[in-house]
Amino acid sequence: MSMNNTVSAERTHIGFFGRRNAGKSSLVNAVTGQSLSVVSDVAGTTTDPVRKAMELLPLGPVVIIDTPGIDDEGALGALRVEKTREIIRAVHIAVLVVDAAAGLQAPDRELLDLFAAEKTPVLIAYNKSDLLEKLPEPPDEKTVYVSAATGANLRLFKDTLARMKVGEGPQRGLLEDVVSAGDTVLLVMPLDESAPKGRLILPQQHTIQSLLLSGAKAMVTRDTELPQALAALASPPDIVITDSQAFGYVSKTVPPEVKLTSFSILFVRYKGDLCAAVRGAAALDRLQDGDTVLISEGCTHHRQCGDIGSVKLPAWIKKYTGKEINFAFTSGREFPEDLTPYALVIHCGGCMLNDREMQSRTRYAKAAGIPMTNYGIAIAQMHGILRRSLSPFPDALAALDGEE
Repeated sequence: MSMNNTVSAERTHIGFFGRRNAGKSSLVNAVTGQSLSVVSDVAGTTTDPVRKAMELLPLGPVVIIDTPGIDDEGALGALRVEKTREIIRAVHIAVLVVDAAAGLQAPDRELLDLFAAEKTPVLIAYNKSDLLEKLPEPPDEKTVYVSAATGANLRLFKDTLARMKVGEGPQRGLLEDVVSAGDTVLLVMPLDESAPKGRLILPQQHTIQSLLLSGAKAMVTRDTELPQALAALASPPDIVITDSQAFGYVSKTVPPEVKLTSFSILFVRYKGDLCAAVRGAAALDRLQDGDTVLISEGCTHHRQCGDIGSVKLPAWIKKYTGKEINFAFTSGREFPEDLTPYALVIHCGGCMLNDREMQSRTRYAKAAGIPMTNYGIAIAQMHGILRRSLSPFPDALAALDGEE
Protein backbone atom coordinates (compact mmCIF):
# COMPACT_ATOMS: atom_id res chain seq x y z
CA MET A 1 0.00 0.00 0.00
CA SER A 2 1.48 3.35 -1.01
CA MET A 3 1.64 6.35 1.30
CA ASN A 4 -1.10 8.09 -0.66
CA ASN A 5 -3.40 5.08 -0.19
CA THR A 6 -2.67 4.54 3.51
CA VAL A 7 -5.96 4.60 5.40
CA SER A 8 -6.40 7.19 8.13
CA ALA A 9 -6.38 4.64 10.95
CA GLU A 10 -2.88 3.51 9.93
CA ARG A 11 -1.37 7.01 9.72
CA THR A 12 0.49 8.93 12.42
CA HIS A 13 -1.95 11.50 13.80
CA ILE A 14 -0.58 14.96 14.67
CA GLY A 15 -2.89 17.39 16.47
CA PHE A 16 -2.45 21.17 16.73
CA PHE A 17 -3.82 22.49 20.03
CA GLY A 18 -3.86 25.79 21.89
CA ARG A 19 -5.86 28.83 22.83
CA ARG A 20 -8.04 30.76 20.42
CA ASN A 21 -6.11 33.03 18.09
CA ALA A 22 -2.73 31.54 18.99
CA GLY A 23 -2.27 30.93 15.28
CA LYS A 24 -2.99 27.19 15.15
CA SER A 25 -4.74 27.37 11.80
CA SER A 26 -2.07 29.60 10.28
CA LEU A 27 0.63 27.16 11.36
CA VAL A 28 -1.36 24.17 10.05
CA ASN A 29 -1.72 25.93 6.68
CA ALA A 30 2.00 26.71 6.63
CA VAL A 31 2.92 23.08 7.41
CA THR A 32 0.53 21.56 4.86
CA GLY A 33 1.22 24.19 2.22
CA GLN A 34 -2.54 24.54 1.70
CA SER A 35 -5.35 26.76 2.94
CA LEU A 36 -6.72 23.88 4.98
CA SER A 37 -8.14 25.93 7.84
CA VAL A 38 -9.93 29.27 7.80
CA VAL A 39 -7.68 32.01 9.19
CA SER A 40 -9.13 35.14 10.78
CA ASP A 41 -8.27 37.80 13.34
CA VAL A 42 -11.50 36.85 15.09
CA ALA A 43 -10.80 34.43 17.96
CA GLY A 44 -12.49 31.04 17.66
CA THR A 45 -12.76 30.84 13.86
CA THR A 46 -12.01 27.09 13.91
CA THR A 47 -15.20 25.54 15.29
CA ASP A 48 -14.66 21.84 14.55
CA PRO A 49 -11.56 19.67 14.09
CA VAL A 50 -10.20 19.88 10.54
CA ARG A 51 -8.18 16.95 9.17
CA LYS A 52 -5.69 16.65 6.31
CA ALA A 53 -3.93 13.46 5.19
CA MET A 54 -0.45 14.08 3.82
CA GLU A 55 3.15 12.84 3.92
CA LEU A 56 5.72 14.20 6.35
CA LEU A 57 9.11 12.54 6.04
CA PRO A 58 10.66 10.76 7.81
CA LEU A 59 7.38 10.01 9.66
CA GLY A 60 5.66 9.05 6.39
CA PRO A 61 1.86 9.13 6.03
CA VAL A 62 0.26 11.43 8.61
CA VAL A 63 -3.05 13.07 9.45
CA ILE A 64 -2.76 16.72 10.48
CA ILE A 65 -5.61 17.88 12.76
CA ASP A 66 -6.47 21.50 13.53
CA THR A 67 -8.60 21.82 16.68
CA PRO A 68 -10.83 24.54 18.17
CA GLY A 69 -9.40 26.77 20.89
CA ILE A 70 -9.23 25.09 24.28
CA ASP A 71 -10.47 28.35 25.87
CA ASP A 72 -13.63 28.54 23.72
CA GLU A 73 -16.59 29.94 25.66
CA GLY A 74 -20.32 29.28 25.97
CA ALA A 75 -22.37 26.10 25.43
CA LEU A 76 -21.08 25.54 21.90
CA GLY A 77 -17.59 26.30 23.12
CA ALA A 78 -17.89 23.55 25.73
CA LEU A 79 -18.84 21.07 23.01
CA ARG A 80 -15.87 22.14 20.91
CA VAL A 81 -13.54 21.76 23.88
CA GLU A 82 -14.88 18.23 24.41
CA LYS A 83 -14.12 17.49 20.74
CA THR A 84 -10.60 18.73 21.37
CA ARG A 85 -10.28 16.34 24.31
CA GLU A 86 -11.44 13.49 22.06
CA ILE A 87 -8.73 14.37 19.56
CA ILE A 88 -6.08 14.29 22.31
CA ARG A 89 -6.91 10.63 22.89
CA ALA A 90 -6.32 9.88 19.21
CA VAL A 91 -3.09 11.70 18.35
CA HIS A 92 0.41 10.24 18.37
CA ILE A 93 2.02 13.71 18.56
CA ALA A 94 0.59 16.93 20.00
CA VAL A 95 1.70 20.39 18.88
CA LEU A 96 0.90 23.04 21.47
CA VAL A 97 0.70 26.37 19.65
CA VAL A 98 1.35 29.31 21.98
CA ASP A 99 1.18 33.02 21.25
CA ALA A 100 4.85 33.91 21.72
CA ALA A 101 4.04 37.36 23.10
CA ALA A 102 1.55 36.07 25.67
CA GLY A 103 3.52 32.98 26.71
CA LEU A 104 2.07 29.93 28.43
CA GLN A 105 -1.34 30.59 29.98
CA ALA A 106 -3.58 28.49 32.22
CA PRO A 107 -5.39 26.77 29.28
CA ASP A 108 -2.00 25.85 27.78
CA ARG A 109 -0.92 24.26 31.05
CA GLU A 110 -4.24 22.39 31.20
CA LEU A 111 -3.44 20.96 27.78
CA LEU A 112 0.04 19.94 28.89
CA ASP A 113 -1.53 18.06 31.81
CA LEU A 114 -3.91 16.28 29.42
CA PHE A 115 -1.05 15.34 27.11
CA ALA A 116 0.90 13.97 30.07
CA ALA A 117 -2.11 11.90 31.20
CA GLU A 118 -2.35 10.34 27.74
CA LYS A 119 1.46 9.94 27.51
CA THR A 120 1.42 11.98 24.29
CA PRO A 121 4.72 13.42 22.99
CA VAL A 122 4.50 17.23 22.78
CA LEU A 123 6.18 19.86 20.61
CA ILE A 124 5.62 23.43 21.85
CA ALA A 125 5.51 25.97 19.03
CA TYR A 126 5.72 29.62 20.06
CA ASN A 127 4.02 31.19 17.06
CA LYS A 128 4.05 34.85 15.99
CA SER A 129 7.69 35.04 17.07
CA ASP A 130 8.27 37.67 14.35
CA LEU A 131 6.47 40.12 16.65
CA LEU A 132 9.03 39.67 19.42
CA GLU A 133 11.83 42.23 19.79
CA LYS A 134 14.31 39.46 20.56
CA LEU A 135 14.01 35.73 19.91
CA PRO A 136 14.55 33.77 23.15
CA GLU A 137 16.72 30.66 23.30
CA PRO A 138 14.49 27.56 23.32
CA PRO A 139 14.70 25.74 26.68
CA ASP A 140 14.88 22.29 25.03
CA GLU A 141 14.73 20.50 21.67
CA LYS A 142 10.95 20.15 21.90
CA THR A 143 10.36 23.89 21.89
CA VAL A 144 10.51 25.95 18.68
CA TYR A 145 9.99 29.67 18.05
CA VAL A 146 8.28 29.98 14.69
CA SER A 147 6.30 32.42 12.57
CA ALA A 148 3.55 31.10 10.34
CA ALA A 149 3.22 34.60 8.87
CA THR A 150 6.84 34.99 7.70
CA GLY A 151 7.92 31.35 7.55
CA ALA A 152 10.71 31.94 10.06
CA ASN A 153 11.93 28.64 11.54
CA LEU A 154 9.17 26.77 9.70
CA ARG A 155 11.72 24.30 8.29
CA LEU A 156 13.14 23.75 11.79
CA PHE A 157 9.63 23.20 13.13
CA LYS A 158 8.80 20.61 10.47
CA ASP A 159 12.14 18.82 10.88
CA THR A 160 11.70 18.69 14.66
CA LEU A 161 8.15 17.41 14.26
CA ALA A 162 9.22 14.72 11.79
CA ARG A 163 11.96 13.46 14.13
CA MET A 164 9.72 13.09 17.17
CA LYS A 165 9.25 9.65 18.67
CA VAL A 166 5.62 8.68 18.20
CA GLY A 167 5.45 5.88 20.73
CA GLU A 168 5.51 2.15 20.26
CA GLY A 169 2.39 1.83 18.10
CA PRO A 170 1.17 -1.66 17.21
CA GLN A 171 3.51 -4.25 18.70
CA ARG A 172 3.46 -6.43 15.60
CA GLY A 173 2.06 -6.73 12.12
CA LEU A 174 -1.46 -8.02 11.73
CA LEU A 175 -0.44 -11.56 10.78
CA GLU A 176 3.35 -11.69 10.64
CA ASP A 177 3.68 -14.10 13.57
CA VAL A 178 0.51 -16.04 12.79
CA VAL A 179 1.09 -17.24 9.24
CA SER A 180 4.20 -18.15 7.27
CA ALA A 181 5.10 -18.04 3.61
CA GLY A 182 3.34 -20.86 1.78
CA ASP A 183 0.53 -21.28 4.34
CA THR A 184 -3.01 -21.64 3.06
CA VAL A 185 -5.44 -19.26 4.73
CA LEU A 186 -9.19 -19.47 4.19
CA LEU A 187 -11.11 -16.21 4.73
CA VAL A 188 -14.84 -16.44 5.38
CA MET A 189 -16.65 -13.21 4.48
CA PRO A 190 -20.44 -13.23 4.79
CA LEU A 191 -22.30 -10.57 2.85
CA ASP A 192 -24.78 -8.81 5.14
CA GLU A 193 -26.91 -5.69 5.17
CA SER A 194 -24.29 -3.63 7.01
CA ALA A 195 -21.48 -4.28 4.53
CA PRO A 196 -20.67 -1.40 2.13
CA LYS A 197 -22.22 -2.14 -1.24
CA GLY A 198 -19.66 -3.40 -3.74
CA ARG A 199 -16.72 -3.11 -1.32
CA LEU A 200 -14.87 -5.19 1.23
CA ILE A 201 -14.76 -3.80 4.73
CA LEU A 202 -11.42 -2.54 6.04
CA PRO A 203 -10.49 -5.59 8.20
CA GLN A 204 -10.93 -7.83 5.18
CA GLN A 205 -8.84 -5.57 2.95
CA HIS A 206 -6.08 -5.27 5.54
CA THR A 207 -5.99 -9.03 6.15
CA ILE A 208 -5.73 -9.84 2.45
CA GLN A 209 -2.93 -7.32 2.03
CA SER A 210 -1.04 -8.77 5.02
CA LEU A 211 -1.38 -12.28 3.62
CA LEU A 212 -0.04 -11.20 0.24
CA LEU A 213 2.94 -9.50 1.89
CA SER A 214 3.66 -12.63 3.97
CA GLY A 215 3.67 -14.92 0.93
CA ALA A 216 0.71 -16.95 2.21
CA LYS A 217 -1.98 -18.24 -0.13
CA ALA A 218 -5.37 -16.62 0.52
CA MET A 219 -8.67 -18.25 -0.44
CA VAL A 220 -11.85 -16.20 0.03
CA THR A 221 -15.39 -17.53 0.36
CA ARG A 222 -18.78 -16.57 1.67
CA ASP A 223 -20.12 -18.60 4.58
CA THR A 224 -22.74 -20.06 2.26
CA GLU A 225 -20.01 -21.63 0.09
CA LEU A 226 -17.74 -22.69 2.95
CA PRO A 227 -18.28 -26.47 2.60
CA GLN A 228 -17.47 -26.31 -1.12
CA ALA A 229 -14.40 -24.17 -0.47
CA LEU A 230 -13.06 -26.68 2.07
CA ALA A 231 -13.75 -29.56 -0.31
CA ALA A 232 -11.87 -27.78 -3.12
CA LEU A 233 -8.65 -27.76 -1.10
CA ALA A 234 -6.29 -30.70 -1.46
CA SER A 235 -5.54 -30.48 2.27
CA PRO A 236 -7.10 -28.54 5.16
CA PRO A 237 -6.11 -24.86 5.43
CA ASP A 238 -3.52 -23.83 8.01
CA ILE A 239 -5.94 -21.33 9.52
CA VAL A 240 -9.47 -20.03 8.91
CA ILE A 241 -10.29 -16.38 9.61
CA THR A 242 -13.97 -15.52 9.68
CA ASP A 243 -16.28 -12.62 10.27
CA SER A 244 -17.36 -12.94 13.91
CA GLN A 245 -21.04 -13.01 13.00
CA ALA A 246 -20.52 -16.43 11.37
CA PHE A 247 -18.42 -17.87 14.22
CA GLY A 248 -21.00 -20.44 15.30
CA TYR A 249 -21.61 -21.89 11.86
CA VAL A 250 -17.98 -21.74 10.76
CA SER A 251 -16.71 -23.47 13.90
CA LYS A 252 -19.07 -26.39 13.25
CA THR A 253 -18.10 -26.61 9.56
CA VAL A 254 -14.31 -26.27 9.77
CA PRO A 255 -12.49 -29.44 10.98
CA PRO A 256 -11.64 -29.11 14.70
CA GLU A 257 -7.90 -29.57 14.13
CA VAL A 258 -7.78 -26.41 11.94
CA LYS A 259 -6.92 -23.16 13.69
CA LEU A 260 -9.78 -20.67 13.69
CA THR A 261 -10.06 -17.00 14.60
CA SER A 262 -11.87 -13.85 13.47
CA PHE A 263 -11.05 -10.52 11.87
CA SER A 264 -12.27 -8.77 15.02
CA ILE A 265 -9.88 -10.74 17.25
CA LEU A 266 -6.98 -10.03 14.89
CA PHE A 267 -7.66 -6.30 15.12
CA VAL A 268 -7.97 -6.08 18.91
CA ARG A 269 -4.63 -7.89 19.06
CA TYR A 270 -3.14 -5.49 16.48
CA LYS A 271 -4.34 -2.22 18.01
CA GLY A 272 -5.50 -2.89 21.54
CA ASP A 273 -4.90 -5.43 24.27
CA LEU A 274 -5.97 -8.96 23.36
CA CYS A 275 -5.17 -10.47 26.77
CA ALA A 276 -7.20 -7.82 28.60
CA ALA A 277 -10.10 -8.42 26.21
CA VAL A 278 -9.92 -12.17 26.83
CA ARG A 279 -10.05 -11.63 30.60
CA GLY A 280 -12.92 -9.17 30.11
CA ALA A 281 -15.07 -11.79 28.40
CA ALA A 282 -15.48 -13.61 31.72
CA ALA A 283 -17.76 -10.75 32.80
CA LEU A 284 -20.45 -12.12 30.49
CA ASP A 285 -20.96 -14.93 33.01
CA ARG A 286 -21.32 -12.45 35.88
CA LEU A 287 -24.00 -10.19 34.39
CA GLN A 288 -27.10 -9.70 36.52
CA ASP A 289 -30.62 -8.39 35.93
CA GLY A 290 -30.52 -4.62 35.48
CA ASP A 291 -26.84 -4.43 34.51
CA THR A 292 -25.94 -2.15 31.60
CA VAL A 293 -23.58 -3.24 28.84
CA LEU A 294 -21.93 -0.57 26.68
CA ILE A 295 -21.51 -1.63 23.06
CA SER A 296 -19.06 0.64 21.27
CA GLU A 297 -18.30 0.83 17.57
CA GLY A 298 -15.39 2.77 16.12
CA CYS A 299 -17.19 3.53 12.86
CA THR A 300 -20.41 5.35 12.07
CA HIS A 301 -22.82 3.76 9.63
CA HIS A 302 -26.53 3.58 9.00
CA ARG A 303 -27.85 0.87 11.29
CA GLN A 304 -29.61 -1.93 9.45
CA CYS A 305 -32.21 -4.40 10.69
CA GLY A 306 -29.50 -7.04 11.23
CA ASP A 307 -26.83 -4.73 12.63
CA ILE A 308 -24.34 -6.67 14.73
CA GLY A 309 -23.75 -4.02 17.39
CA SER A 310 -27.28 -2.81 18.06
CA VAL A 311 -29.30 -5.92 17.20
CA LYS A 312 -27.40 -9.20 17.09
CA LEU A 313 -25.06 -8.75 20.06
CA PRO A 314 -27.82 -7.66 22.49
CA ALA A 315 -29.96 -10.63 21.41
CA TRP A 316 -27.07 -13.08 21.84
CA ILE A 317 -26.18 -11.63 25.26
CA LYS A 318 -29.75 -11.86 26.54
CA LYS A 319 -30.03 -15.46 25.33
CA TYR A 320 -26.63 -16.44 26.75
CA THR A 321 -27.14 -14.85 30.18
CA GLY A 322 -30.88 -15.35 30.56
CA LYS A 323 -30.89 -11.95 32.28
CA GLU A 324 -32.69 -8.67 31.71
CA ILE A 325 -29.74 -6.61 30.50
CA ASN A 326 -29.81 -2.93 29.54
CA PHE A 327 -27.69 -1.71 26.63
CA ALA A 328 -26.04 1.59 25.77
CA PHE A 329 -24.36 2.36 22.45
CA THR A 330 -21.62 4.66 21.17
CA SER A 331 -20.12 5.01 17.72
CA GLY A 332 -17.28 6.80 15.98
CA ARG A 333 -15.03 8.81 18.28
CA GLU A 334 -17.73 9.07 20.91
CA PHE A 335 -16.64 7.18 24.02
CA PRO A 336 -17.52 8.08 27.63
CA GLU A 337 -14.74 9.05 29.99
CA ASP A 338 -16.83 7.78 32.92
CA LEU A 339 -17.42 4.04 32.46
CA THR A 340 -18.66 3.34 36.00
CA PRO A 341 -22.36 3.04 34.96
CA TYR A 342 -21.51 -0.08 32.94
CA ALA A 343 -20.95 -3.67 34.03
CA LEU A 344 -19.12 -4.50 30.80
CA VAL A 345 -17.83 -2.75 27.66
CA ILE A 346 -17.89 -4.67 24.38
CA HIS A 347 -15.92 -2.95 21.63
CA CYS A 348 -15.68 -3.62 17.91
CA GLY A 349 -12.35 -4.52 16.33
CA GLY A 350 -11.52 -0.82 15.98
CA CYS A 351 -10.47 -0.97 12.34
CA MET A 352 -11.53 2.67 11.83
CA LEU A 353 -9.71 3.84 14.97
CA ASN A 354 -5.97 4.14 15.36
CA ASP A 355 -3.92 2.33 17.98
CA ARG A 356 -3.83 5.42 20.24
CA GLU A 357 -7.62 5.58 20.44
CA MET A 358 -7.98 1.88 21.16
CA GLN A 359 -5.28 1.89 23.83
CA SER A 360 -6.77 5.00 25.43
CA ARG A 361 -10.17 3.34 25.68
CA THR A 362 -8.58 0.26 27.21
CA ARG A 363 -6.84 2.44 29.81
CA TYR A 364 -10.11 4.19 30.69
CA ALA A 365 -11.78 0.84 31.32
CA LYS A 366 -8.87 -0.47 33.36
CA ALA A 367 -8.70 2.70 35.46
CA ALA A 368 -12.44 2.45 36.18
CA GLY A 369 -12.19 -1.27 37.01
CA ILE A 370 -14.71 -2.08 34.26
CA PRO A 371 -14.10 -5.23 32.18
CA MET A 372 -13.78 -4.57 28.45
CA THR A 373 -13.86 -7.17 25.72
CA ASN A 374 -14.30 -7.34 21.97
CA TYR A 375 -17.03 -8.34 19.52
CA GLY A 376 -15.21 -11.44 18.27
CA ILE A 377 -14.13 -12.59 21.72
CA ALA A 378 -17.59 -12.07 23.20
CA ILE A 379 -19.24 -13.97 20.35
CA ALA A 380 -16.72 -16.82 20.64
CA GLN A 381 -17.36 -16.99 24.40
CA MET A 382 -21.13 -17.16 23.89
CA HIS A 383 -20.72 -19.92 21.27
CA GLY A 384 -18.44 -21.94 23.53
CA ILE A 385 -15.48 -21.69 21.15
CA LEU A 386 -13.32 -19.03 22.81
CA ARG A 387 -10.40 -21.38 23.40
CA ARG A 388 -10.46 -22.51 19.80
CA SER A 389 -10.68 -18.94 18.49
CA LEU A 390 -7.53 -18.11 20.45
CA SER A 391 -5.58 -21.15 19.25
CA PRO A 392 -3.16 -19.05 17.11
CA PHE A 393 -2.24 -16.84 20.11
CA PRO A 394 -0.39 -18.55 23.01
CA ASP A 395 -0.32 -15.40 25.17
CA ALA A 396 -4.11 -15.05 24.89
CA LEU A 397 -4.57 -18.70 25.84
CA ALA A 398 -2.43 -18.07 28.91
CA ALA A 399 -4.67 -15.12 29.82
CA LEU A 400 -7.73 -17.36 29.39
CA ASP A 401 -6.20 -19.82 31.87
CA GLY A 402 -5.55 -17.04 34.37
CA GLU A 403 -1.81 -16.83 33.81
CA GLU A 404 -0.09 -13.42 33.71
